[in-house]
Amino acid sequence: MLQPFLYKTKIEAGVDEAGRGCYAGPVVAAAVILPKDFHHPLLNDSKKLSEKERNILRPVIEKESLAFAVGFVDNQEIDAINILQATYKAMHLALDQLSQKPQVLLIDGNRFKPYANIHYKCIIKGDGIFASIAAASILAKTYRDEYMLKIHEEFEQYGWKNNKGYGTAEHRAAIDTIGLCKYHRKSFDILKPQINLFEE
Repeated sequence: MLQPFLYKTKIEAGVDEAGRGCYAGPVVAAAVILPKDFHHPLLNDSKKLSEKERNILRPVIEKESLAFAVGFVDNQEIDAINILQATYKAMHLALDQLSQKPQVLLIDGNRFKPYANIHYKCIIKGDGIFASIAAASILAKTYRDEYMLKIHEEFEQYGWKNNKGYGTAEHRAAIDTIGLCKYHRKSFDILKPQINLFEE
């Protein structure tokens, strides 16, 4: 059973990211403020849910949350500032867009870059502990997957509709055969020494 909140009297935003370990595409973060009495029987860490379950939950979270927002940082910026800083930036971008200002941030993971002097708490595996972080994990994952399905149409060779940019055997084999494209993270050093194709 997920905990509904950490502080009963404070406005809390759960924050989580998706795509940090991918070879291609953006890192995406979401921030969600849920009502204190929010409950849905399916709600859980997005990694423990099926794609169908995540897609059922997304509109429920968007409708019933007090505020939600999503931030994207693309692969080029990831290469420029590194994945950790890009993850912080995506989280900050999501927080920037919230229509309600939180008093506390519940961050999934063990590190965070302070935001707007708002008190925060890092919680390892927090998406399996607090409802607001679980909700953020679902929005981050579904928005990122949606984006990867769109760019899959441009570069079908990499199988992104199946792997969403993660380093699966299918994805790695395609990279070994045809090289990298404009959506790959060059700083991840994922290419064997050879020419890069589809560069812009």
